Amino acid sequence: MPAEGLTVLLRAFRLPTMAAIWSESVIRAEREDWGYQRLLQHLCESEAQDRRERKVQRLLHESGLPEGKTLGNLEEKLLPVKIRRLLPTLLEGRFVDRGENLLVFGLPGRGKTHFLAAVGRELVLRHRYPVLFTPTFKLVQRLLAAKQELRLESELKRLDRFAAVILDDIGYVQQDRQEMEVLFTFLAERYERRSVLISSNLVFSKWDQIFKDPMTTMAAIDRLVHHATILEFNNESVRGQQARGRQKGQADAPEGPFGSTPSLAPDGAKDSVPPKGPSPQD
Repeated sequence: MPAEGLTVLLRAFRLPTMAAIWSESVIRAEREDWGYQRLLQHLCESEAQDRRERKVQRLLHESGLPEGKTLGNLEEKLLPVKIRRLLPTLLEGRFVDRGENLLVFGLPGRGKTHFLAAVGRELVLRHRYPVLFTPTFKLVQRLLAAKQELRLESELKRLDRFAAVILDDIGYVQQDRQEMEVLFTFLAERYERRSVLISSNLVFSKWDQIFKDPMTTMAAIDRLVHHATILEFNNESVRGQQARGRQKGQADAPEGPFGSTPSLAPDGAKDSVPPKGPSPQD
């Protein structure tokens, strides 16, 4: 068979990596006296590796995970000790296999969003789980639109393909009955089957602000906590600590050749100072 014909067949069988490397692999096999079995193994392993990498890239693209919030730049030393100790267990991903939830609570600026985004990214990279990261209000609006167009069931099925859905800032959902209903429906559909990871500034006792109706609030909490790990971010504001660290670094900076470090502010203007308090957003 002509070489071009084999390439066409490999692409037709959806083996693009084999199609791309088979010719040079044959030359290498002849030079190193591989034999047919080793050549075939090399081609298959290359195809499998490329497929794994392509799948990971596709899952990351579909996940909506924020680019700057990774495990690599998560300042673990600023997190509570209990959470630091539990992190390696969470990264094993077994709670996703079991359809369990991860609920994190704390005031704004404590690192909840970064923590969940970092865990979600590792679930993709290490275990190739389909993960979706979304602010809660965006998911609610998505579900509301689907309900109005009479396709809520199909939308829930579409979301069901994600092994883990990360709902950021559940406390910021608007107090509207229709929004409460579609959010509750989403949580009930995933109960004991798929994992939900939630960050919230509101403790459970204030979740009636989200679901309005006391019975619905209790039912939602009951489903979420039945199989769940609950973490409390009771540490100091991460952004506040980072801001003080930057200020200290500036204060400790060596003096210039003519004394203190010169200001970059315009003449007559005061030097800008990083804010001391945390940002209002998490």
